[in-house]
Amino acid sequence: MQGIRASDDASPVHSTRSENIPAGDPTHTHLPTTGSGRNKLTLFPLMFLIFFEVAGGPYGAEPAVQAGGPLLALVGFLVFPFVWAVPESLVTAELSTAMPGNGGFVVWVDRAFGPFAGFLMGMWKYACGAVGAAAFPALCSDYLVRAFPAVSAGGARAATIVAFNAALTLLSLTGLSVVGWTAVALGVAALSPFALVVGAALPKLRPRRWGRTAGEVDWKLLLNTLFWNLNGWDSVSMMAGEVERPGKTFPAALVSAVCIGSLGYLLPLLAATGAVDAPPEAWGDGYFADAAGLIGGKWLKYWIEAGAAVSSVGLYSATLSSAAYLLVGMADLGHLPARLAARAPVFDTPWASIAVTGAIALGVSFLSFDSIVAVTNFLYCLGTLLEFAAFLWLRARRPDLPRPYRVPLPTAGAAAMCAVPSAFLGVVMAVAGWKVCAASAAFTAVGVAVYYVMGGCRTRGCVGFGGAGKGGVELPGCPGIAV
Repeated sequence: MQGIRASDDASPVHSTRSENIPAGDPTHTHLPTTGSGRNKLTLFPLMFLIFFEVAGGPYGAEPAVQAGGPLLALVGFLVFPFVWAVPESLVTAELSTAMPGNGGFVVWVDRAFGPFAGFLMGMWKYACGAVGAAAFPALCSDYLVRAFPAVSAGGARAATIVAFNAALTLLSLTGLSVVGWTAVALGVAALSPFALVVGAALPKLRPRRWGRTAGEVDWKLLLNTLFWNLNGWDSVSMMAGEVERPGKTFPAALVSAVCIGSLGYLLPLLAATGAVDAPPEAWGDGYFADAAGLIGGKWLKYWIEAGAAVSSVGLYSATLSSAAYLLVGMADLGHLPARLAARAPVFDTPWASIAVTGAIALGVSFLSFDSIVAVTNFLYCLGTLLEFAAFLWLRARRPDLPRPYRVPLPTAGAAAMCAVPSAFLGVVMAVAGWKVCAASAAFTAVGVAVYYVMGGCRTRGCVGFGGAGKGGVELPGCPGIAV
């Protein structure tokens, strides 16, 4: 990290710090701005936004059974929340309450290691959000095909994806309070058919079916599926500036969402794999609907398919919102043009960031779902390793930083807590194919180029930049250039 810090000292896009203030000191730098107080997120909306940032129900978990069989899928969804979801949630709770502004992990990394690292973090995680959101319109279309085969036609499918994207981008413009309460209703609707599946499956359970494994385990698919379905606990930190009483609301919402999300995967998988005598290779995307039909009848199958569409709505809305507010945080920090932090007068929402993110998600929606998952997983690994490093750096260097919620471990214990998920991140990256590594490297190179392009724009004054969330101050001798 010393190399990163050295490069930041001569950076063309440097954060607004006094020369007498140590870099990485979060207590002496302004945090990104927040909204005006309207549309603040309370506990239940925040809880279900987190749920949809990560899970949205067991839809999409089927490839884990296909890759490893019921045994490895069940073990994965039982163990993974403890080695991954809990540590990431605890780190998010501590740092989000210590620095409750929009931008989340970009702010944390910027304060720990400087603006170059913060910018790369933002680029990596923004790609995960904006590009990851693109998977959900396609996923919704794939589920609708099961009930309405006409949707599979090229023109009809494209129209479905475009309508889905446009409608939910407009919903996001109404504010996080509306999006959050919509997520509560969508969460209940998405999970309710699985409660019936679990109940109907009880008389048909045969525990011996849980012990089967795939003939040839596809470890890459298994790990990517587990990671895809259970990552993103830190994404809600992008909206920390929009949360009411974050010191209390964040920890409670994260704990509740971890419980709901983990049980939402494990219980339906236990029910379906124990009640249906299907080989692992049958468990492709959407097989939960077929299993529900075998367990409870066609009416339950159709309900699962409808629930999948509902879940896709919630997943897209939550992911789009967090990605958009990430751009807001980066604009408030001065990493990106100030226009991206502009808010609509009626709903007080960042309309420019939402529109840009919606357009990117729409453009990527027509790519392969598997390709989207693999590349975003790799970028997410890079960003999360940097996030853990910032968490430990701030623990060691800024022990006096006020932390309304503090992980109940000393710094050495916190390092041990982060070591286990970090090792898993290394495994996920190691099994990625060369194409994924090449695509991730290319994207990182683009991010570095954009960083220096932003520096050139700042120097020439061709684009307006904010800084430190205060609208910026003018550089001496450089009229019109705000930092």
